[in-house]
Amino acid sequence: MTRWGTSVRRGALLHPALSFNTSRCQNVSSTDGTVHPAAAQGAGPYRDSVLLPRTEFPMKLTGQNLIDREVQIQQECGFAELYSWQRERKAKKEYCLHDGPPYANGDPHVGHALNKILKDIQNRFEMLRGKQVHYVPGWDCHGLPIELKALGELGTSGLSPLQIRQKAREFAEGAIARQRAAFQRWGVMADWDKCYYTFDGTYEAAQLKVFQDMHSKGLIYQDYKPVFWSPSSRTALAEAELEYNPQHVSKAIYATFALATLPPKMAEAVGELGSISVLVWTTQPWTIPANQAVCFMPNAQYSVVKRRDSSQLLLVATERVSSLATLLSTELETVGTFTGTELEGGVCQHPTIPRKEVPLLPANFVTMGKGTGLVHTAPAHGMEDYSVASHFKLSVECIVDEEGRFTELAGPELQSLSVMGEGNDAVISMLKAVGSLVKEEECVHSYPYDWRSKEPVVIRPSKQWFIDIASLKDKEVLAKVRVIPESARGSLLAHLDRRPYWCISRQRSWGVPIPVFYHKETGEPLINKHTVSHVTQLFSEKGSDCWWELPLESLLPPEVLKKVSHLNYERGDDVLDIWFDSGTSWAAVLEGEALADVYVEGKDQIGGWFQSSLLTSVAVQKRAPYKALMIHDFVISEKGEKMSKSLGNVVDPDTVIHGGEDPSVSPAYGVDVLRWWVAESNVFSEVQIGPNVLNSARDSINKLRNTLKFLLGNLQGFDPRTQAVDPKEMHYIDQYLLHLLRNYSMKMTDAYNDFGAGRAIRLLQAFITRDLSKFYFSIIKDRLYCDPEDSLGRRSCQTVLEEILDGVTRSIAPILPHLAEEVYLHAPGHNEGETMFRSGWIKSSPVWRRPGLEEAVEGACAIRDSFLSSIPGRNAAEYELTIEIEPGLLFELIESLQDEPTSSYSQLTELMMSSQTTLTSALPRDLPADALISNGSFLINLEGGVIREDSAYQVAAVPTSMARCPRCRRYTSSSPDCPCPRCQTILTRAQ
Repeated sequence: MTRWGTSVRRGALLHPALSFNTSRCQNVSSTDGTVHPAAAQGAGPYRDSVLLPRTEFPMKLTGQNLIDREVQIQQECGFAELYSWQRERKAKKEYCLHDGPPYANGDPHVGHALNKILKDIQNRFEMLRGKQVHYVPGWDCHGLPIELKALGELGTSGLSPLQIRQKAREFAEGAIARQRAAFQRWGVMADWDKCYYTFDGTYEAAQLKVFQDMHSKGLIYQDYKPVFWSPSSRTALAEAELEYNPQHVSKAIYATFALATLPPKMAEAVGELGSISVLVWTTQPWTIPANQAVCFMPNAQYSVVKRRDSSQLLLVATERVSSLATLLSTELETVGTFTGTELEGGVCQHPTIPRKEVPLLPANFVTMGKGTGLVHTAPAHGMEDYSVASHFKLSVECIVDEEGRFTELAGPELQSLSVMGEGNDAVISMLKAVGSLVKEEECVHSYPYDWRSKEPVVIRPSKQWFIDIASLKDKEVLAKVRVIPESARGSLLAHLDRRPYWCISRQRSWGVPIPVFYHKETGEPLINKHTVSHVTQLFSEKGSDCWWELPLESLLPPEVLKKVSHLNYERGDDVLDIWFDSGTSWAAVLEGEALADVYVEGKDQIGGWFQSSLLTSVAVQKRAPYKALMIHDFVISEKGEKMSKSLGNVVDPDTVIHGGEDPSVSPAYGVDVLRWWVAESNVFSEVQIGPNVLNSARDSINKLRNTLKFLLGNLQGFDPRTQAVDPKEMHYIDQYLLHLLRNYSMKMTDAYNDFGAGRAIRLLQAFITRDLSKFYFSIIKDRLYCDPEDSLGRRSCQTVLEEILDGVTRSIAPILPHLAEEVYLHAPGHNEGETMFRSGWIKSSPVWRRPGLEEAVEGACAIRDSFLSSIPGRNAAEYELTIEIEPGLLFELIESLQDEPTSSYSQLTELMMSSQTTLTSALPRDLPADALISNGSFLINLEGGVIREDSAYQVAAVPTSMARCPRCRRYTSSSPDCPCPRCQTILTRAQ
């Protein structure tokens, strides 16, 4: 039997073989940085004996002081050398985040900040975890926007390709310099002297090796087929170079094609009804002169209907009859119904070209969602139309030139007219003149635009170089890739599915030349492994300018010159699509197996870099170049608007960091606020930025600084290397905080592993608010300030505070590297010159998880919560408690917190925050009349539920009869003028 009547052995529940499943206790209301009464006693006689927090760490930094401090930390803590240092250290594992190249076209913006900081947070975490990070920043340096800006400065008359390329290179280099400086200022960890650029000769050579491999496999070929063509840019475009304008307005028409020859089944059924016309609908009337067929859906139903207002007979899809009747404002009487397959054999008269007939043909791309269920088909000006032409051997004649104007093949009435303007109107007029125009209307729909010039594109056939991607659409390869968020996988597959082929040739000067030579007379291309290998070697040595600088006989390899004369050939003028440029970066930048752990880019790269990288890698390596894709959204204003200069809502990251002309409107937030904004945002949906968001981020960091300042202040003079207390000798509440810190560190690790920087911030804030500020800090201040400086209780507390400081600092380091290093400079226990980022991730020990400990403290917390609920709004320190617990497991747990029945200085009293605590198995019968009684129960769950005990307790709270101690301000003294026994002992020792 123990002295208080419980029959359970004291300490049995702290045996290491036992494990517990418990619920968290509630927390005492307090705020971060609250001042203990002893710290608020002004210039009292005992002030010098109280150990108040002291630190030079500033609570807050603002304005130029903040900017200067961040720059100073970058210099002092070796931000510029960190990447090289970690690449040289020994590590068991490598982590490769392959940098998608931003476009070298303009100044850095908040989209860059979102992307680069997201990557840096992950890289810094992986580096802290001990991995060797492979991260090489790069830039996409070729392409039309840069070329157009070069041309804009020079003018277009009489410029050679080399002149254009020189100016474009200078423009790109200027943009790269500005962007690189910004990325460095944002604290992005990299070797900024060893970046990759798509205009480097070595990069271009690696790109051509991929080209050669794909060409040798028959995946790259030249053909004449429809491509997206930009009249404004005078070049072919790939799908990824398009922007779809959802508000584009087209003149849509319903037009008739008279049936010159009825399908056999229809002729049998309708007899002598009269002339029947096929009704089609199109939003591109200008393509009617190029019509070669009308297509139907084989498994759909079609009806011949008679218009009540004109008796005209029309062939339309049965499913569309009702909608068309409403559209035409007349009744449509069905006179015959047929299956799609029964339309085969029908022939139509072209409406604007006399004596031209076009067939009715089956096609599975025909849909019934709108229109008439019969599709006007112009193979030269539609991708799906071209597939019909390929199958049925139809003519593919282009009637549109590179400027988007009708050619002479369209006829004298249309020649030279713009197909997107007056040419479109002229075709509508021609249809109206011959009686084929049934209805004209405006149609607002999504239409492709050139992403550079922001002008609409057309589809026209052109002799281009293509990649056959049919064999590369391996969905099983993509199935092995982790996609974050998983919901984006559908978009990746959809973009892949709808791409019939990839046009990789561009009619420009600023890019990587396609290494092909053409026979001057026949136009036949000369390209083989010898020519490509030779040009690849030249590019590696001299750069791609040599394509224009060297004579033709130098560009052709000796083994080819033995068989052909260079005089019969000329070099090609086309350059490679910039998506092929960037899509082969895995071959030029990645090491070893050319496989990255992750690619991290915006959702616009779903049809761009992610896809071009996948296709080229599957072609060469038969696998994806990445294990995972992390896809983020775009940045918008706080009002949810797209950022634009005209709206005046553009947020410049440089202004965010350094402030604007008026600090009251645009204060200097510093880099870490920008990084906190990135981390805290839900990057998988549109990310808002503006004054409210940035002010909130700054306030959150200042609150964090307050907590860190409290920790640093109470560690003044403490050296963890010599004064730390072994966890087994610590107070139980201190051990309990180590247990919570261990859980926190594991959750933080999991969050970062899942690209969950936002989750990491929420875990941080919850830990600081719930576990530290409102709980632990409120309880330990008396021990910190008023116990002897070198006492076990105070050193125990300081040991835990140092572990908390270290753990919290490391946990926020990937997000806030400047603040983390600043704290590390003030923290105890480090040698001079050490930096946080060279010292690893959060250090937690399995010994911090002690079975029984969690139950003891949380059981006491449950009792404390019952007590506090009985004295709402009052000071717990003004009460003496008597705690009754029935004999059993809970009694033994609570008994371990207090060595004697009644105490004012026990761990239990500290947890209760009361004047005095008595632990008993039965409440005394002579309780005062003003005693406040509260009760409850606490469930102990051992061995996963094998042992369960629901223990009841009662708490009697009585106003204390003790006086307030003039030193510690606790109600533990016999007289208000006399220090309490503990303080008397401390003061005596100090004399």
